[in-house]
Amino acid sequence: MTTPPAAAISVAGLRKSFGGTVVLDGIDLTVAEGTIFALLGPNGAGKTTIVRILSTLIGADGGEIRVAGHNLAEDPDAVRAAIGVTGQFSAVDGLLTGEENLRLMADLHHLGRTEGRRRVAGLLDRFDLAEAARKPAATYSGGMRRRLDLAMSLVGDPRLIFLDEPTTGLDPRGRRTMWQIIRDLAASGVTILLTTQYLDEADELAGRIAVLDHGHIVAEGTAQQLKRRIPGGHIRLQFGSPDELESAARALGAVSRDDAELSLQVPGDGDLRSLRALLDQLDAAAAGTARVSIHTPDLDDVFFALTGHPAAPTEATAPAGESLRGPTDHPAAQKETIQ
Repeated sequence: MTTPPAAAISVAGLRKSFGGTVVLDGIDLTVAEGTIFALLGPNGAGKTTIVRILSTLIGADGGEIRVAGHNLAEDPDAVRAAIGVTGQFSAVDGLLTGEENLRLMADLHHLGRTEGRRRVAGLLDRFDLAEAARKPAATYSGGMRRRLDLAMSLVGDPRLIFLDEPTTGLDPRGRRTMWQIIRDLAASGVTILLTTQYLDEADELAGRIAVLDHGHIVAEGTAQQLKRRIPGGHIRLQFGSPDELESAARALGAVSRDDAELSLQVPGDGDLRSLRALLDQLDAAAAGTARVSIHTPDLDDVFFALTGHPAAPTEATAPAGESLRGPTDHPAAQKETIQ
């Protein structure tokens, strides 16, 4: 019998309000060690608030929380020592060089001179920043700044990292590079809690996904499990002439029809047996040749069905005066069930 992995994060009944506004209303969440867990949700759903609570930046109004094996309320210092946080907005100090930003973090973590320099050099190489190490961070591209930001989170060698919208503002190449870095971190045993509104990002990276809406977890599971919850799979048939379209429509009966596009939409998940039966019907009706495409629900469909919102490209900022920051006030330390 396989022993399930230990929980890097365990949350029960988490509650948080700002003034009279309830932001989190009884959140239950478990993240296994060595996994990538994604939080999805529309603007204002509470994703960043969860990260800020779990990383000790603000307090909860209620609930039982354990992070990296420590009780958050009783031992926040131990939690801070075990985690790294990269926020939505870069914490890089643009007046310092990349190397100086990392050395500052090494000092904040009380690493000795020799160990600090070794750690900094290793991270510069790992994140492909060695050639730009002595240039001011203000001259870096957006992708380089995000890589430096994440590298700064890793100076303390955390086993649990919070990534709040880590690829916001990056071009496609930069996003792919960041995705590979995240995969490599997870492969090395690091646990990652990722918040994102890029649904392809969650689909690509996360072993499990939770959808947050109006302060509640409305669904949780793997990407495939979530997709299977949503109806709407269909097969689209496109024809070359109105006559072929008409013949197919008569043969198939009650299907969705688009005369302008010369197409029919037939409900179905596109499995081999049902697809073969459909094509046999068309062949028997001499309906001509059709172009066939299969649509199955994706995370966009899941997101819309569960939250009532289309997926948005960016996350809302934290409430006024509550930027996501790490254990110190220096800008360089800023870092937010289906079985």
